Amino acid sequence: MIAEIPGTDVRLPAYARLRDALTSRIAIGEWVAETALPSEAKLAQEYGTSVGTVRKAVDGLVAEGLLERRQGSGTYLRQPSFDATLFRFFQLRSAEGGLSLIPNSELILRATTQAPGEASAALGTSDTIKIVRLRSLSDSPILFEEIYIPRMRFKGFDTLSEAEFGPLLYPLYFEKFGVLVKRATDDLSFGTAENRVASRLDIADGAPVAIIKRTAFSADDTPIEWRIAYGSAERFHYRTEIK
Repeated sequence: MIAEIPGTDVRLPAYARLRDALTSRIAIGEWVAETALPSEAKLAQEYGTSVGTVRKAVDGLVAEGLLERRQGSGTYLRQPSFDATLFRFFQLRSAEGGLSLIPNSELILRATTQAPGEASAALGTSDTIKIVRLRSLSDSPILFEEIYIPRMRFKGFDTLSEAEFGPLLYPLYFEKFGVLVKRATDDLSFGTAENRVASRLDIADGAPVAIIKRTAFSADDTPIEWRIAYGSAERFHYRTEIK
C-alpha cells in the first residue's frame, strides 16, 4: 500500500498518485538535468510501495517527455528543447542546400509590458515580459516572433545578459528559472503580413504568411508562455502521415 502523498487524489491508482507526486517535485526544481533521479528501489522505499509501481509511474513520465532513461546510467530529467519544433513547418535549407535544425536568433526587444488580450487570457495574467525575436538561416529571415511570459514566474529575465541567450528559450527557462516546459499547443492559420512583420521578414506588405500561436505549459500544467510567430507562406511546408 502506497504511503500517504499530500496533494494527490486518493481515488487514483497508486502509480498515478506517485506520478503526480514526482511531477510536483520536478515542478519545484528538486531535480536538475544531468543529475540522475533516485533509483526505483530508493523511490519505492521512500514512498512505501513496490518497485513495479514506481516503474509504472516513471514510465508515464518518460512517455510524457519529462524524463528519459539512459541505459546503464539511470533516469534523468529531460532537457526542454522542443521549441525547435516550430521549424517543422518551414523549409530550412541553407543556400548550400544543407539542412539546419535551429536557425540563428536575433533578440530585438525584451521588456516588461501589459500583455494583449489573447496572451493575457492564455497566461492568466497581463503582467508579463515581452520578447521579440527574428530567426534567420544564412542571413535569410524565417520567423518573426512575439513572446510573452509571466513576470512573476521569470523574475530577473529582463535583466539577463544577452550572452546567456542561445537560439532556444526553453533550456534557458529551465536552467535559469527552474521552469520545465512539459508540453505546448500550436494553432496554425494563414494571413497577410502587416508592415512591422513584412519589414522583418523581408517580404512585401500584404504578402501571405503562416501564423503559429503557441501556448506552452510547465510540469504542473501551468501556462508559462504565449507566443505568436510569423513566417513567409512561400517557405511553409506541412506533412503528416496517416496510417
